[in-house]
Parts: sequence; structure tokens; C-alpha cells
Amino acid sequence: MAISRDPLFGYQAARFGAAASFIVLAMALATPPALALSEIQREDVPLSEEEENGSGEIQREELPPPAPVEESEPVPSEESQPPPPPADMSVPLPDPIVIPRDPQPTDVESGAGQDEPVPEILYDVELLPEPVQRMRALIMEACASGDIERLRPLLSGGENGTQLSFGQVSGDPIEHLRGLSGDDKGHEILAILYEVLAAGYVRLDEGEPGEMYVWPYFFAVPLENLTDPQRVELFKLVTAGDYEDMKNFGAYIFYRIGISPEGRWIFFVAGD
Repeated sequence: MAISRDPLFGYQAARFGAAASFIVLAMALATPPALALSEIQREDVPLSEEEENGSGEIQREELPPPAPVEESEPVPSEESQPPPPPADMSVPLPDPIVIPRDPQPTDVESGAGQDEPVPEILYDVELLPEPVQRMRALIMEACASGDIERLRPLLSGGENGTQLSFGQVSGDPIEHLRGLSGDDKGHEILAILYEVLAAGYVRLDEGEPGEMYVWPYFFAVPLENLTDPQRVELFKLVTAGDYEDMKNFGAYIFYRIGISPEGRWIFFVAGD
């Protein structure tokens, strides 16, 4: 089949091609070009009337001033801190666990079967005269050392010497004390003497020539009227069986010690 060479057909085809090209060009111009992220404009949000003042300026909320910072005291370094106080090497007071510090009365009925009033039971060694405090401390330090010979210079000699027995003490007084102990070094008697002086005490014959301070206070109070805490104190020195025997006897007859107001060691004895 032969292709037509009609001039009119070629003219119409040329017009149709030009029209198609124009349509494609128009569509391309109508599509907006893509924007890069840096070219995107931020949207400005309009402000309300309350957020603008009369001059058109934005009202800014004023924040309160910051609270003042309190300066803390600098923590002293370990080098600037004072050294710790030296350890207390003084003779201890009576046991604070079972022995109260205030004077303690006994459960004695007022005047019932008592020939003499029961003396006040004391614990505070600061109430003792200074010579008595000193002698008590020296004896307890000697006991704590474990060397019974350290008691020798504390004993009084002569006619008014320290009484260590109700009978005559023959020979050396330190050897006599060592013989009272259950061991050959005298440690048991030293422990007893220490515990006796660690207990509460009484002041006897106040204002009289024979005034003295006596440990333990059980020597001067009725044993059957001791309170429960006082019986605990007593059992630090004697057994429950000893306690019953002494109640039957009617008095405390275990070891006790007396010191005069002038600081003289008067006696350390046991028995009746």
C-alpha cells in the first residue's frame, strides 16, 4: 500500500505535533520545583492581642531573681582537725550498767526493827574528800596492775596500821594478803579488793572521831531489804549461797575496806 503524499496531511500532522509540545511545556511550567530543606520557610504563628502591648512589642514574663545560695562552712581536712583526746586512764566509777549514780535508799521500813538509821548509799566518788579519792585510786591502780607489791607503800604501819585480820597478823602484810588469795601471785585478792572499791559506799560516824568511808555499802544495810538491782550488785562479789548464809547470820561478812577522811587506809577484812 502506498503512503499518501498529500500536502494537507503533512500540514495537519505538523500542527498536531506543535500542539502536543505546547501542552507538555505548559504542564511542566505549572508544576512547582521541589525545595531544599534549607529553603523551607518557617511558619510565623500570629500572636494574640494579650501577648502584644500597645506599642506592638511582645510582653516578656519577668522571672523572679534567683534565691541566694547559702555558703556552707568548709569541711576541715583531716590534716587541720585537732588530734583525738588521749584515752582516759583514770580509775573508773562504779559499773554504770547495774549501779545507778544517784544515792539509793533501801526498802527498809521506817524504824522497824532498826537500832540505828540506815546510812545513805553513795556512788559518786566526787563527793569523797580529796585524800579519800586519792587513796581509793591508788589502791585500784595497784590492783589493776596485777602486782601485789604495789599495795605495800599504801598500807599504814605501827599501832594504827592497816588492819588486815581480826587476829594478829604475824610476818609480812603483803605475804599475808597473798596467802588469802586462791593463787600464788595474789591476783584473786587483788580482784576482790578492786571490785569492793568499785561498788557503792557509805559514810559512817559523820563528824565523829571515828568517821570513815566504807566499801561496799552492804556492810551497813540489812541484806534482806536489798532491792533487785542491789542484789545484782552484791552477786558481783558473792554467790547466791553466800548471800543466804549472810542473811541467816544477819549481816554482810565478806571483804570490806575503810578509809579515813584524811586518806588513811584503815582496814581490809572479811568475817565477823
